[in-house]
Amino acid sequence: MACERFIPISVCEEKIIITQGDKILDKPLPEIGGKGLFTQELESKLLSGAAHCAVHSLKDLPVEIPSRLTIGCIPARAEVRDALISKNGHAVATLPTNASVGTSSLRRSAQLLSIRPDLRIESLRGNVDTRVRKALEGQYDAIILAGAGLTRLGLDGNITEWLPLDVMLPAPGQGALAVQCKSTDRTTLNLLAALDDEFTRKAVTAERAFLSGLGGGCAVPVAAHAIIHSTVINLTGLVISEDGQRVVKVSGQGADALQLGNELAQEAIARGADKILNSDQVK
Repeated sequence: MACERFIPISVCEEKIIITQGDKILDKPLPEIGGKGLFTQELESKLLSGAAHCAVHSLKDLPVEIPSRLTIGCIPARAEVRDALISKNGHAVATLPTNASVGTSSLRRSAQLLSIRPDLRIESLRGNVDTRVRKALEGQYDAIILAGAGLTRLGLDGNITEWLPLDVMLPAPGQGALAVQCKSTDRTTLNLLAALDDEFTRKAVTAERAFLSGLGGGCAVPVAAHAIIHSTVINLTGLVISEDGQRVVKVSGQGADALQLGNELAQEAIARGADKILNSDQVK
């Protein structure tokens, strides 16, 4: 006897929310509150019932989220690397002395200064299209952006150099999306479950556990990247001073994402990461 499978069809309405992080463009992010400026207003819509789910760039979502909310799904990850765009086709190694490099990220600027302390870091704000336009107009000698955003918007043809992971380790969760919803909303959770990618979730959980183990939403440069091989998680974490001169890099492997991330965070602290975090936070 043949039977048909009926799949419920949900009609979705897209709501575009302009956050404070999108509106305040004349100051560097660390000066106006950091990553939470891109997520708080979306979370308020979820908590009030004005929206059923919210899509975030996972690297911008703080490790501590409201108790009534949860990450309903993390789809398969896109590109994790950062990319450099230069009007004159420069790579990091060929940028002239005292060249201006635009970025809104302390993590990127610190790692860049660790290999090119002669460069001049300048604040870069605006959406991805605006940032690329500024680079192509020559307002900066180069800019650095997350490769995932460029590829999703079809702007990766402007990239002059993909930065290797041993040069520029990404932010925890970079390249991944997180879809947030109420933890009690079973209907939305069931729908989102079909989009969840097990390996991506495990990798980013380890990365965010490393960040959390260092103290959560640190305003100092922290990077992490995990790769899954079968049931084994390989995680690398980095804490670096803003000037790029003090670096603590740790790596390890394990099967439990949370445990591995926390253990590597404690190893980094034992090797002096706490001194970097504390000294940069009191500036």
